[in-house]
Amino acid sequence: MTAGHKVERKLFDEVMVPCYAPMTMIPDRGQGSRIWDQDDREYIDFAGGIAVSCLGHCHPVMVNALKEQADKLWHLSNVMTNAPALRLAKKLTEVSFAERVFFANSGAEANEAALKLARRWAVEEHGPEKSEIIAFAQGFHGRTFFTVTVGGQAAYSDGFGPKPGNVTHLPYNDLEALAAAMSDKTCAIMMEPLQGEGGIVTADSAFLQGVRELCDKHHALLIFDEVQTGNGRTGTFYAYEQTGVTPDILSTAKSLGGGFPIGAMLTTKALAAHMKVGTHGSTYGGNPLACAVAEAVVEEVSKPEVLAGVKEREGWFRDGLEALNAKYNMFSEIRGKGLLIGAALNDKWNGRARDVLLAAGDEGLLLLVAGANVVRMTPSLVITKEEVEEGLARLDRALAKLAAA
Repeated sequence: MTAGHKVERKLFDEVMVPCYAPMTMIPDRGQGSRIWDQDDREYIDFAGGIAVSCLGHCHPVMVNALKEQADKLWHLSNVMTNAPALRLAKKLTEVSFAERVFFANSGAEANEAALKLARRWAVEEHGPEKSEIIAFAQGFHGRTFFTVTVGGQAAYSDGFGPKPGNVTHLPYNDLEALAAAMSDKTCAIMMEPLQGEGGIVTADSAFLQGVRELCDKHHALLIFDEVQTGNGRTGTFYAYEQTGVTPDILSTAKSLGGGFPIGAMLTTKALAAHMKVGTHGSTYGGNPLACAVAEAVVEEVSKPEVLAGVKEREGWFRDGLEALNAKYNMFSEIRGKGLLIGAALNDKWNGRARDVLLAAGDEGLLLLVAGANVVRMTPSLVITKEEVEEGLARLDRALAKLAAA
């Protein structure tokens, strides 16, 4: 089998570990917010690779950055540093509270680094008994064994033997429960400022303020998982900017590379000092190719007109989804911020988010779900109005068929 040769979906079942159940169609190429499969059928992309393709497919700034770096350096060990990594780290400190950056390959690895830093800080500053990590039900922080344990969804973490210890889960947005649970043995609180996989649930302002105050009271660190909400997704470069709350550690990935794998942990100079030489590492973290692409992405996404455009596009989606709901009465509410949008199904359509996803796929529209009851949309931050309108028209046809069935 050679490159360019058409492959069949059945090959997946023959050669791949069955962790996934991918669609029948196999994408072949993409441009903007449209992709085409091997049969040249067009799809409007409201999924964005699960909040990854923040500039759509094959955006010129990414393509040019990759091509330019490809003729220079592909890989170096961390025995050396490299210019793209240093430039990207500088940009990330300029657009955030952070003073120090650690590069990894994914959100899970960025979160793993964040948790290890929190534990190391606690041991060195307070002693080994200060080790409790508090996280929240329905949270999602990755698939490594530590991060999946901290994530608040047992379906992802059960069945693999003994889990890492001293992790406590509490209800999201329940400040009273958190205040009752916290103690001076609490090392850190890890949370998403807006839960993605858990159903597109936004943290209450009072809850976030209370979390920060409790962390300060008990000398615990606040870790914000902005893997999904970061890099312009909610209309500011990071979602925490809209909350009045600044974390001690922040993880970022997904949209950071616009489709090229990269993640990062951001923190302060004082906390970073606890990660001395040899305490942590990553073979591919800081890879020149990845960092060159991410540098171009950060530069593009951080432009004021791009961030302002996210809020404008949120309005297009909300207006369109409300209009569809007026026709079909399927949604109980439209949730989220910016272009992290969830259409929560009402009681009549309870549990049928995947049915909506599949019906939309049949009409040439790519969607996501966030649990059984929420249809999720995480499109390109620069999706055009024409693409939004065409995608919503295809969703209209899909909902009409479901309603008539």
